[in-house]
Amino acid sequence: MDSKNVVKESRERMKKGIELLESQYHGMRTGRANPGLVEDVRVDYYGSLTPLKQIAAISAPEANLLVVKPFDPSSLGSIEKGIQKADLGIQPSNDGKVVRLVIPPLSEDRRKQLVHHAKQLAEEARVTIRNIRRDGNKKIEQLERDSEISEDGKESVKKEIQNLTDDHIKQVDEMFAKKSAELMQF
Repeated sequence: MDSKNVVKESRERMKKGIELLESQYHGMRTGRANPGLVEDVRVDYYGSLTPLKQIAAISAPEANLLVVKPFDPSSLGSIEKGIQKADLGIQPSNDGKVVRLVIPPLSEDRRKQLVHHAKQLAEEARVTIRNIRRDGNKKIEQLERDSEISEDGKESVKKEIQNLTDDHIKQVDEMFAKKSAELMQF
């Protein structure tokens, strides 16, 4: 493995860390209806647990309402049970054709809890990014010990990995600031 591959691998792993945080934030509940809230809920569909987004169309026709329209009408009961089991704090109602989810407004305490949770997720992402930096630096030092890279080359690549780290941590900070502002909106 050469230094370019180490940088490339570090970049890709950091990007995956950002994508994970994005998906975690996407599923976090705000006061507004968001299909991301339920799209990954697992539903028993003919004996296998399937993400809701694969078996139904999910829409938000109003700010506080989600409508789940199954592709297969016979799965309506399973969808309703799956949403109840997911324990989202939302009671589904089934009218025979679609499942409706009325999103209640969040209390201030609940909003603060969600911001705290978002902060924990952001910190986990930062730690992951720093661990990737550490791994990259170890690989670069090994390349130097194996005489595959000069000391100047090692320092240059370490600086590049540090810049990657700084950029990705900045992205995490921006994502957290945006999500916490979104969660605190009334």
